Amino acid sequence: MSNAAEATPPFEQPVFEPLGDAALLVRTRRAQVLRASLLASPLPGVQEAVPALQVLTILFDPLRVEASALEVDLRARLASLPEQNASVGREVVLPVRFGGPDLAWCAAHTGLPVEALIDAVCAAPLEVAFLGFTPGFAFLTGLPPHLQMPRLPTPRERVPAGSVALGGPWAGVYPQETPGGWRLIGHTEAVLFDLRRTPPLLWQPGDRVRFTPLEPA
Repeated sequence: MSNAAEATPPFEQPVFEPLGDAALLVRTRRAQVLRASLLASPLPGVQEAVPALQVLTILFDPLRVEASALEVDLRARLASLPEQNASVGREVVLPVRFGGPDLAWCAAHTGLPVEALIDAVCAAPLEVAFLGFTPGFAFLTGLPPHLQMPRLPTPRERVPAGSVALGGPWAGVYPQETPGGWRLIGHTEAVLFDLRRTPPLLWQPGDRVRFTPLEPA
């Protein structure tokens, strides 16, 4: 997984960048709030709002609205939104059986006992910043600095589905077996992505996430 998102600066004022003839990139620290507002009350011609970290890509129909007019409308919408970014989604609680292969290493890295590390991770105010890497994978922001773990020097070739992990400023859960370089601290049976389910994703950007510990097997 890339480090690029970690370098995204906070944007005090929104920055608009055209992406071809049918998309507009908006860099703003209130990207999640703007997305929620557009979902609740769409602007004419807007087809989709795709979030990243402090970035929202607006896909629009150029036959219905011009980019310059859309930018004016988006600036007006932003001006009407709260100054402070707030959680706009629902709460998702994930039962986790802690005890992954890197749990003891992470505890030693923080200087905490394992039980205290688990308590700290479960108390962290996590939020889905954006989705990526693989279907259903959420980059969870909100880890305090002492819980932010360096990635493995060499990624594992196989990380089991359901693995709960820490990597850089992020927490995450692997929806399916993939390679991965984050520190594994537990496992959940929650199904994060299922095409037979409506909606198929367990969570969306802006959702608040809380881990709750299960007793060891």
